[in-house]
Amino acid sequence: MAEITAALVKELREKTGAGMMDCKKALSETNGDLEAAIDWLRTKGLSKAAKKADRVAAEGLVAVAAHARGAGMAAAAVEVNSETDFVARNAQFQAAVAEIAGLAVDAADLAALQAATTKSGASVSDMLTNLIATIGEHMSVRRMATLSVDAGVVAHYVHNAAAENMGKIGVLVALKSTGDQGVLNELGRKIAMHVAATAPAATTEAEVDAELVAREREVFAASARESGKPDNIIEKMVEGRIRKFFEEVVLLKQSFVLDPDKTVAEAVKAAEGPAGAPIELTGFVRMVLGEGVEKKQEDFAAEVAAMTKS
Repeated sequence: MAEITAALVKELREKTGAGMMDCKKALSETNGDLEAAIDWLRTKGLSKAAKKADRVAAEGLVAVAAHARGAGMAAAAVEVNSETDFVARNAQFQAAVAEIAGLAVDAADLAALQAATTKSGASVSDMLTNLIATIGEHMSVRRMATLSVDAGVVAHYVHNAAAENMGKIGVLVALKSTGDQGVLNELGRKIAMHVAATAPAATTEAEVDAELVAREREVFAASARESGKPDNIIEKMVEGRIRKFFEEVVLLKQSFVLDPDKTVAEAVKAAEGPAGAPIELTGFVRMVLGEGVEKKQEDFAAEVAAMTKS
């Protein structure tokens, strides 16, 4: 059996909110497999936050920008990292991030964005190199995402804004329609605020990762079997839980935060009258600063102790 370390138990506790002994038992039952232990806790109903993402930390800014393209629009979200939050509040850094976001709208990918020419004539990569030399802190363009529609709008929203169109969370929402631009922009911004709050996994049910659905089905089935009910009842219970799961993670099926009596799909449909044309929500981007990046935890007491020994 794999060794169940205190660090592993701590990590499982942070991810699930379950008690220490429950976490230790879960790891013992799953031979130290962290993901399997999460599922085991969920099956037993012991996980308080099994879907909670790892705690992540990285400094910098997420910025959004949009450009009109004929009857349509294109928009981008970018994450530009710095070492400290202090630099994220620096006016020079913010100006650079805004320019990078604008260039990202027309960039094919991250490599193209790095090579794109800035107003000064330097590439984005060189602009950041010069800024690093000026400010004295490492910076990098970590990622970008774009959305576009031939007709309609790509609305955007920034949560915890540090400056115009940049902050901790950036959201884009694409609405395809020939309808009134004002109505579309208002609807798109409201849905973007909803996305910032609810973090959906996909726009439609068909877009949800098949492996994720299969994993959820297995967890629900294992939990239902513990009730001792017959297989035909268990099957109905699982299907009901899967429907509920889709309502939680699929944007169009979610209850609309700003009008909980409607789903997001129903809110879009209701806006077609004022817009004067059909509306299709074709996609969204939700970018969170530092998502997926573990920030090094400094232990100054340990550092001092190590230096003393050496």
